[in-house]
Amino acid sequence: QVQLVESGGGLVQPGGSLRLSCVASGFTFSRYGMFWYRQAPGKQREMVAFITNGGGSKNYADSVKGRFTISRDNAKNTVFLQMNSLKPEDAAEYYCYVQKGDRDYWGKGTLVTVSS
Repeated sequence: QVQLVESGGGLVQPGGSLRLSCVASGFTFSRYGMFWYRQAPGKQREMVAFITNGGGSKNYADSVKGRFTISRDNAKNTVFLQMNSLKPEDAAEYYCYVQKGDRDYWGKGTLVTVSS
């Protein structure tokens, strides 16, 4: 049974940093690319970052390039999202996502609030 459990969200001031984690279980983590998505109230869910199974290739939404870094530790079945220089518009629920075969799997999310 695939499970994705996010953590690391919280309240941070503009310009601050947070590091999100997503621990995966129920599948062979090292075989799959992993995504971070986010959804702000009243907005569509959007892709934030992607990392290939081996970590050798990464993609980012234009809105976070140069500020966010995705990484993974395959030995710990964990994907990370380091978020720096946070802006109020980064406030959202952040989700970990994997597509395994023809099925989509989402975590329950972790809330990031950016406010002074």
